[in-house]
Amino acid sequence: MAKKKKTTSKRKSPARKTSKRAQKPSLFKGLIKWGFVAALWGGLFLMALFAWYAAELPDITSQATFERKTSITVEAADGSVITRYGEIHGNSVEFEDIPPNLIYAVIAIEDRRFYNHFGIDLLGFTRAMFVNAREMRFAQGGSTITQQLAKNLFLSRERTIKRKIQEAMLALWLERELSKDEIITAYLNRVYMGSGAYGADAAAMLYFDKDLKDIDLREAATLAGLLKAPSRYSPLSNPELSRQRADVVIGAMVDAGYVDQEQADHLQSIPPPPPQSRKNRNNARYYTDWIVDGLDELIGTPNEDIIVRTTMNPAIQTLADNALSDAIDKYGEEKAFSQGAVVVMRPDGTVLALVGGYDYRQSQFNRVTQALRQPGSSFKPIIYLTALENGWEPNSLIVDEPITSGRYRPKNFGGKYLGEVTLEEALLNSLNTVSLQLTKDVGVGSVIGTARRLGIISPLQRDLSLALGTSSISPLELATAYAVIANGGLAVYPYGITKITNEEGELYYQRPYRRKTRRVVSSEYIDKLTFMMSSVIKYGTGRGAAVNFPVAGKTGTSQDSRDAWFSGFSNELVTTVWIGNDDNTPMKAVTGGSYPAQIWRSVMAGSRGIYSPVSSSEFATSTFDALISGIISPTRSGGALNRGQGQNNEIDHRATSSYNN
Repeated sequence: MAKKKKTTSKRKSPARKTSKRAQKPSLFKGLIKWGFVAALWGGLFLMALFAWYAAELPDITSQATFERKTSITVEAADGSVITRYGEIHGNSVEFEDIPPNLIYAVIAIEDRRFYNHFGIDLLGFTRAMFVNAREMRFAQGGSTITQQLAKNLFLSRERTIKRKIQEAMLALWLERELSKDEIITAYLNRVYMGSGAYGADAAAMLYFDKDLKDIDLREAATLAGLLKAPSRYSPLSNPELSRQRADVVIGAMVDAGYVDQEQADHLQSIPPPPPQSRKNRNNARYYTDWIVDGLDELIGTPNEDIIVRTTMNPAIQTLADNALSDAIDKYGEEKAFSQGAVVVMRPDGTVLALVGGYDYRQSQFNRVTQALRQPGSSFKPIIYLTALENGWEPNSLIVDEPITSGRYRPKNFGGKYLGEVTLEEALLNSLNTVSLQLTKDVGVGSVIGTARRLGIISPLQRDLSLALGTSSISPLELATAYAVIANGGLAVYPYGITKITNEEGELYYQRPYRRKTRRVVSSEYIDKLTFMMSSVIKYGTGRGAAVNFPVAGKTGTSQDSRDAWFSGFSNELVTTVWIGNDDNTPMKAVTGGSYPAQIWRSVMAGSRGIYSPVSSSEFATSTFDALISGIISPTRSGGALNRGQGQNNEIDHRATSSYNN
């Protein structure tokens, strides 16, 4: 029995082994079969996907694919270029004119196998896809220079699988149509390099003030470094990051064999250039921003590149900028002020200089046009002018003493009261009690009406606080009001544009040489007010602004020294200065008669040496004739108020409600 069992076991064994051998070929064949089917359908799917994406490619023969935004070139009055807005395109350069070091730098940092691949770097692409999968985002692009050119020419900047496939397809087409040298030339002529500059030629001029052919190795590395992140690595806004990125590029050039280590060590050991000079703070952009903001009203939206000729005097612009920044650099930390504004114009409203802050790179907020600050006593000439129009005289007497008018209890600066004074004495000493009495006498509405005629358009409080200059206005508004006084009572509309053309010289806009204006204040009252304001500088709170030629002006300080002003004029120029802090924190014992007056004096005295005014016949000069010859010589008389007969019937009482570039 034992033997039979053993025999039976041996007979069954071969049968089981034969069954397993039969199953294995069947499974293998099945895998091959279904793998082939899957590959076939996958291939068909990819072909359909590529066909779909190809159908949605832009027409690469269409000129529309090369359209770009228009640019605006802003020029000073002398024709020099101040700045450009929009896309800045340099000259297209040939391959032979591109410095070899720039080509080497770009290839080393962007696409080291550029001359070896066929438009797509499979190794780089695979590496990028691995990184993207690991990071679960598009952390790397893996794009070759050819792919980047395809993107720049034809595609959007979105990061999607569809765009990457289209980019690859276009890269293959470019490689078939163009040589490698033509591809990198086209790339360097069109790539965006920050600050509005398109192409290496525009970037070389923007960042180094050089033609492309003249850049050195380190500058070439700096330009190549911009390609990864133009704003982040800009030599203008981030010089230290730009330098670090250039060092990375130089290291890549060593690895690629374009630069030896000794040369790289030398370049990287060169100390960085000194901090950007004051001219590179780009403060002229405050002026040009104001100009560009007004273009739409004059010409609408241009559909081609335009050139805007302005009234800026570059020398006066630099003078005003330096005067403001010098004061902030020297005294700002000690006296707790960090910002300021200066505007200089002719009495007819021609804006020669406009400095809207300490450093445009740090803050583009234009404090000349956008900041609304309390003018303090610099608003008082408007009150005194209203009083003169209502019968008061410079020699009219009024009592300076503590007063209470409803909830208002004004105090003079320093807490001193002078008793009986003339209006001239009250203004030169900036007496708050007198300002309140005059406002109460003539009426708040009358003062507001005068302010509107002088060009102040900001909301003004309709109560007696107006007498203390608590209603906030912009420096440009205050300068406009003082310009009306300097202009003999004729309305003033500040402007900065004289001509707009396209690049071929075709005219978009030309400002008329002479514009009709209207009288908003009688010259009689202007003469009297100007004489009183000249006394402010000769004998009063504005003595710090004194110069050796006839001028008139007024100081202004708001509560707790949060704002300090000086505004004034000669027969040639009107200048307004404001200093303070953007967060409205108080300064330390700063008044309008201190640093603002000093800045104003520097600008006015310096401008007299460089400014060539137009014929004096263009301006109403009766005010300064009176100052120089002493026609107006007020005397203290009586004590009774001498009421006049009201306004001249020829005066236009409408508000001067807008600015005109």
